[in-house]
Amino acid sequence: MPDNKYGKKAFKYSGLLRSFFAWPLYIGAVLIIICAIMFCVNVTAATVVSIFMVIYLMACGLMYFYMRPRIMSGIVEFASNYSQVQKQLLYNLSVPYCLLDNNGNVMWTNKAMQDCLGVKRDFRKNINTVLPEVTPSIFPDSEVGFKEIRLTFQDRDYKAELKNIDADSIAEGVDIIEKSMDSSMYVMYLFDETDINTYIQKLKDERFVVGLVYIDNYEEALDSTDDVRRSLLAGLIDKRVNKYFSPGSAIVRKLEKDKYIVVFRYNFLEKLMQDRFSLLEEIKSIKIGNEMTLTLSMGIGTGSAEYSKNYDVAKAAMDLALGRGGDQAVVKDGEKILYYGGKSQQMEKNTRVKVRVKAHALRQILDNNSNVLVMGHTLADIDAFGSALGIYVIAKKLGKEAHIVLGEVTSSVRPFVNRFIDKEEYPDDMFIKPDDAPSKINASTVVIVVDVNRPQRTECPELLEKCKTVVVFDHHRRQSDTITGAVLSYVDPYASSASEMITEMIQYVDDNIKLKAFEADALYAGINIDTDGFNSKSGPRTFEAAAFLRRHGADVTRVRKMLRSNMNEYKEIAKAVSRVEVYKDAFAISIFNGDGIDTPTVGGAKTANDLLDISGIKASFVITPYEDKIYVSARSIDEVNVQLVMEKLGGGGHMSIAGAQLTDCTIDQAVNKIKLTLDNMIKDGEI
Repeated sequence: MPDNKYGKKAFKYSGLLRSFFAWPLYIGAVLIIICAIMFCVNVTAATVVSIFMVIYLMACGLMYFYMRPRIMSGIVEFASNYSQVQKQLLYNLSVPYCLLDNNGNVMWTNKAMQDCLGVKRDFRKNINTVLPEVTPSIFPDSEVGFKEIRLTFQDRDYKAELKNIDADSIAEGVDIIEKSMDSSMYVMYLFDETDINTYIQKLKDERFVVGLVYIDNYEEALDSTDDVRRSLLAGLIDKRVNKYFSPGSAIVRKLEKDKYIVVFRYNFLEKLMQDRFSLLEEIKSIKIGNEMTLTLSMGIGTGSAEYSKNYDVAKAAMDLALGRGGDQAVVKDGEKILYYGGKSQQMEKNTRVKVRVKAHALRQILDNNSNVLVMGHTLADIDAFGSALGIYVIAKKLGKEAHIVLGEVTSSVRPFVNRFIDKEEYPDDMFIKPDDAPSKINASTVVIVVDVNRPQRTECPELLEKCKTVVVFDHHRRQSDTITGAVLSYVDPYASSASEMITEMIQYVDDNIKLKAFEADALYAGINIDTDGFNSKSGPRTFEAAAFLRRHGADVTRVRKMLRSNMNEYKEIAKAVSRVEVYKDAFAISIFNGDGIDTPTVGGAKTANDLLDISGIKASFVITPYEDKIYVSARSIDEVNVQLVMEKLGGGGHMSIAGAQLTDCTIDQAVNKIKLTLDNMIKDGEI
């Protein structure tokens, strides 16, 4: 800025204002040059132009020296008035707005914020005295600069937006405020979302829900009732189902004698979930001479914009409920799946119609393909190996090229595998490694998965992606992440083992299939292990399958010898049993270290079985560290559904036999997770 006559700095214009005053002078200079040129051409014309040029320069000078102070004064007056207008507009802004220091103290509020919080204009206390959720700990730093939180005040819902303002930039050039590198101020806006949330909740409450209700054992219960009381039993079932859904103004219609469809609003579904679907237990109380206790399954579907698709979702939920053994409700809300019930023991179906249908379908698939790859789950146990071997025998009998995909061989399976190696009647490539399996795939390959229905647990998940024809045989309860796209899926949670299922299939696929003695041994061992010596989940079909295998040469004594533990494993099992912790007087929790044992997970499973022999123990949980993972083996007899417990930890299985794998977890953390899960399930009534 140039000095004036008093030695003080004068204003110096810049930007557009400077251009506004400078351009007339530039044009004047151009006119002078033009005038000089005109005198060389025509003196008379140049004289006329000179007169107009003098008048123009006088006008420019007048504007520059006389009008400039008045223009500046007008600009300053406008800026002052504009600032007052801005301040008034901000004070009267309809959005609640306030300024906070870095400790949360209120520095300034507008009228809307005062009305919203019920404070006066001179309110200068800390904001958390009114809004406890707003504390300095949640203020955004200078890097983030912005943060949103939801809070409730006087029964209203608000979204609070907090913005960081650098106080140093405001204090620039102001001497009365001391600068600090850490100083900040915060602007907070409040947006009332009460009405929006109310309308969102209303839309959610009015969502369309479809429910399917199936009586699991209607025919069996009816057969166990006197002829005179059968109609009364059917009437009581109808009455109980209709009464349960009537508070929600639901539409209940009977599809078949043992199947119902129910339609209601989502707000009623929330009440049913809070009630944990008490109809599951109420239906069991119907006793009018029926020897068999009634159970039912429910599949609830919602979350789709189209009514017809909600029905498809309900059917998928019902398939999941039935695949998990029935006596439970499955709620499928979009991608979210919730499970309720499933506490009772599964009732084995005596009919073999389904087995014959599945066997016929398997035969057709094998007839249309020439190459078969069979695989079970990782760290295959004897049930996975025996069932895979059964499929291998079927494929070979039908003249197909077949291979069993087998990764790491556990100590319990090794004696059975060794019986097929270096034998003339079995090819060298009978067993192939998971890494070599993808190279065996061609256009006529079928991949058959046994004893597992979760893709990530199979020996080679890549096969499921590369092969178009996939078949699944399993006896574990289904979960949400099951194998999809299988051309044939036979998941029977009522079966004791996959070996039992495959043994039944052998009898119906072809009448001429004859098992060798050591093939029958492997299948028999699979049944024996999964039933804990025929003490668990053993029904008529289990013993019929065992009898079939015995007729084909399975030797009980030989199998027992092959399944015996070695001395080191037996000692480790004894150590694990000796240091067991009994939690809440009912749950046995122990750790199996397995030092010096090839496959500690097998020893952990055996320990869990042994702990059930202790009086008063309802369920056992054995933790086994192995290859940077924590393996949990869970066992029960009949009082606790350990599958539900393991599902909370990301695993699964059966009601009495289940397991889970934990990663990035220590042994102590695993123990605490099990205890916390048991506590929560007891609190929620799931145990």
